[in-house]
Order: sequence, then structure tokens, then C-alpha cells
Amino acid sequence: MRRDIRMLLLLVALLTAPPVETDSVAEAKHMANVRQVTFGLPRAGEGYFSPAGDTIVYQAYPVGYPFYQIYVQKLDEKTPRLLSTGRGRTTCAFFNKEGSQILFASSHTDPKIDETELAAREEAAKGGRRRYLWDFDPHMELYLVNANGTGMKRLTDSPGYDAEGSFSPDGKQIVFTSSRDGDPDLYVMDADGSNVRQLTNTPGYDGGPFFSPDGKWVIFRSDRQKEHMLQLFAMPLEGKTSDGKTEVQLTNNLEQVNWCPYFHPSSKYLIWSGADYSKGPTSAHFNLFTMDLDWSGGTLKGGDVKQITHSSAADVLPVFSPDGKSLMWTSTRTPDGTSQLWIADWLRGRE
Repeated sequence: MRRDIRMLLLLVALLTAPPVETDSVAEAKHMANVRQVTFGLPRAGEGYFSPAGDTIVYQAYPVGYPFYQIYVQKLDEKTPRLLSTGRGRTTCAFFNKEGSQILFASSHTDPKIDETELAAREEAAKGGRRRYLWDFDPHMELYLVNANGTGMKRLTDSPGYDAEGSFSPDGKQIVFTSSRDGDPDLYVMDADGSNVRQLTNTPGYDGGPFFSPDGKWVIFRSDRQKEHMLQLFAMPLEGKTSDGKTEVQLTNNLEQVNWCPYFHPSSKYLIWSGADYSKGPTSAHFNLFTMDLDWSGGTLKGGDVKQITHSSAADVLPVFSPDGKSLMWTSTRTPDGTSQLWIADWLRGRE
């Protein structure tokens, strides 16, 4: 089992806080009204919009606690509300179609959670900032909870890591990452946790899946070619492409880490975060990129690529609002260098 994968994705970029240099002129070609939207928590990120676009759900470190928890926040407010239990590691929250329930992963049922928390606190007490490491916690399971925090239901119960889940556009299915077969692969299940089916079965990490806007494809990241060097892939949920393939590789540059892909609601392009690792992680800076998509001929092909953010900060985990008019992402362009959520008006989304 590859539970020791630590995703070189953010490492130094999310932890160092040199003066941030941003080319605002270059960024203004793609977005406007850039503003920070999370405050008051040591670190926040990986946010997703509600179907109405007026609320976000995200993960953040509570003051005095060593693991991320899940929070909900109205965009016209600055006060977040805790949604998860307050214990264990949590990640990857996502609204259902109606916005009435939220999916997320949590390890709060870890039978040795007291020991896990103590070890994390002791590490933090040694001084310095904790390095960002993606833990494939074997106690991580998927849960569904009402948007007001009531009625939590456990959806998975298998050995190993179950996380990185998201809903299909019709709300009937959930795609997620699981290590139940020995390494992280993609699975899909019905929204109530039943009818689990495996989608990928390739050595290496397959994760971060999202459905296409029509619900027929899944996009994801994988390091199957070279450990840690993530590339972007897509696959039809049912059957094969017109050329007989079960998967389509959209990036193929093992000098660059490409991850966290997300579709624009128009299906005309996707957005993701990438960094040049040819000189190692210390010189890698994550910025956002878009790739045009060609759906003709019964398959998917990647097209023109544009760089969206131009910053020495880490810009990662981008998502679009349901109407395609706003872009939200996690960035260390904050004055203190901590990761927080930022939102901008997306100019291309207004075409």
C-alpha cells in the first residue's frame, strides 16, 4: 500500500513566506476584482461553491487544533461555521445538487485518535511551521451531513483511505478515491453509499476526481508514470472513447506537476494548477492554467493552454462558481504568507 505518498505538490511553496511578486497586469487579462474571502483561521483552502453560488464550504485549521476541519461560510460574511466534528483529519467537502447536504471525508472515528492528536501536537510544539504533507490516513471515510450540521451519515466503511469525493451533476453518484485494493484508485458509488464500482486499477495514485458538467466523464490526476509527478487524465464513465481507449491523458510533462483539474460549467475548458519541478521543489511555483477542450469525434482532446495567475505565491485548487462567472482558489498571496481562499470575477466566463 502506498500510504507513504506525501504529494510533493505544495511542500515549500505553501510554507515559505517571502515577499510575493504578482504580475497583476498579466492576471487582469483573465480575472478582475481579486479579493481574499477567508479570515481568522490559521490556514484555509480547497473551497467549493454551493449550487446557488452564495455559500462556500472549505477546510481550515482551527485555532489550537493540529488538523483541518470543514467549515461553511456565506460569501457576504466573514464568520465561518464549523461543520465537521472538530476531531480528526478532514478534507474534500462538496455540496450535493440541492445544496442541502455536504459530502466530506473525516478520520474522526480513528480508534486511537487521542494518540494521533497528541503526536501532531508534540510535533508542532517542537517549533516552526508544520510542513504540508498529504496523509493517506487509513481511518479516513466519507460522510454526508445536512448543510446545517445535523444528520451525519457514514457512506464508506472499508480498510484504507476513502476521500476526495464529489457529486455528479444530477446528484445521483459520487466519485472518490480509495486505497481499499492496496493503492489509491478511483471508485464511483450511488449517492447513498451503495453500488460501489471501481473505475481505475493502475499502479500509482489516481485521485482528485470530478465529473464533467454532463456527468459522462471523470477528470482526475495521477502519478502512474512517475511517483509524485502528477499528470491530468480523463475517462468516460461508461464504455470507451471512439478510438477504443478507456482513458485520455491530457498532460504529459514529467518535469511539471499538474494537479487539481476542474471543469468550467461550459465544458469548453478546464482549469488546474501546475509547477515546473525540473529544478526541484524549492524553485517550483504553482500557478493556474486553463486548457481548451475538444469533445468532437466521441472522445476528449486537450487544446490551447493559457497561464492564468502569475505569482511567486502558491496558487492551487481552483474551482468555478456554478454560473461560471467567478473563480475561487487557494493562495499564499496573503500578507502573512498563509494559505487562504481568494475569489475573482472570471472574465472569460462572461463571454
